[in-house]
Amino acid sequence: MEQTTGRSLTRGPVTKTMLRFAVPMILGDLLQQCYNIADTLIVGRFLGANALAAVGSSFTLMTFLNSILLGLAMGSGTVFSIRFGQKDLPSLREGILASFALLGIVTLALNAAVFLGADAIIAALRTPAELVGLTRAYLLIVFSGMIAVFLYNFFASVLRAIGNSAAPLVFLAVSAVLNIALDLWFVAGLGFGVEGAAAATVIAQYVSALGIAVYARVRCPALFRRGQDARLRWSRVREIAGFSALTCLQQSIMNLGILAVQGLVNSFGTTVMAAFAAAVKIDAFAYLPVQDFGNAFSIFISQNYGAKEEGRIRSGIRSATALSLCFSLLVSAIVFVCAEPLMGLFLDASETAALAEGARYLRIEGSFYCLIGLLFLLYGLYRALGRPGVSVVLTVASLGTRVLLAYTLSAVPALGVVGIWWSVPIGWFLADALGVGIWLVLRRRGGGTARAV
Repeated sequence: MEQTTGRSLTRGPVTKTMLRFAVPMILGDLLQQCYNIADTLIVGRFLGANALAAVGSSFTLMTFLNSILLGLAMGSGTVFSIRFGQKDLPSLREGILASFALLGIVTLALNAAVFLGADAIIAALRTPAELVGLTRAYLLIVFSGMIAVFLYNFFASVLRAIGNSAAPLVFLAVSAVLNIALDLWFVAGLGFGVEGAAAATVIAQYVSALGIAVYARVRCPALFRRGQDARLRWSRVREIAGFSALTCLQQSIMNLGILAVQGLVNSFGTTVMAAFAAAVKIDAFAYLPVQDFGNAFSIFISQNYGAKEEGRIRSGIRSATALSLCFSLLVSAIVFVCAEPLMGLFLDASETAALAEGARYLRIEGSFYCLIGLLFLLYGLYRALGRPGVSVVLTVASLGTRVLLAYTLSAVPALGVVGIWWSVPIGWFLADALGVGIWLVLRRRGGGTARAV
């Protein structure tokens, strides 16, 4: 196989190899979260609760639409990892080209849908009348960066599939610093309002996207060389689409459920919206490491699945479960104890009602991060071993339960909005139980996934 400046995950100590690959992915996504966290913190401090609520509501929609691209990139990356483990460079090249074409088409379609349907989307989110203008202004600017989201996630998936998780981290680090600097300049310095926060995010996203694209083409030319073994074949596009569709569906369902809950949260008014906008950023930031570890674990399993290293797959499952559990318990303790100070980073001390509601949300969700950690490992395992449909089932179980319980429990006068908060860990638990149950059944039958381990 020609030099691709990648790193094989099929050799070396299992735990050390997995951690060395996972840590840059974790740090990279933590920095990516800084895009919206910087918006939220600066907007909340300088523009007030209404602007914060508008940005928070927009973030939920942005996460949902971006999840479509992320799901396609993750699904493609699994195929890339398997081909890399098999040392099949021609198929890897064709898959990369097909994935680029597929993601590009989807990105353009999503852009058109957002710009043409912005008003209908805002109405569907049940956005309060006083926030419609702010939300629309933020949305239209921030979604002009969707092409940058596509480019970054595509090239990051290619690099990570060949074992290079460090380069995406470098470009995100530069971009995150730029985003924060531009946020302060545009919002606090020039007084551009929520439009300035959105513009800062978009500029920073394009810096990381163009940077990683140039790096990948220069450092890994063998992956992008065109020839008889690397033409755009629609059969390969269909193959990539078929494999990625379920991963994309899983990501979309995950965030569609959150979007449905956002509409319910909005119905409780601006105070609860502001609390949710700040708390959900802290929540996502807290469990993001286990989410990224699940993605790194999936790539580790994919490469070893392609290389037929069954012993390393078994060892990787045991090691990943122990690491995820330990980290989740540590983060749970920190979030539970520091809920009020964490909320204080985003809201002024005068916003007492929002601070209290956000702290209550964090203590409920934060006590159960071990459940979401296990769920991300299950997603990654089934995706890596060619059963992404199981991941979709688990996502439907988790999010379906969450949405159903959120609407049911919040209607109980004694619970109100607290019912929305409790619906989340209950959904995690049920999905975990289902995922482990499916795994035990497969092993007992000795078929499908079980054959790989």
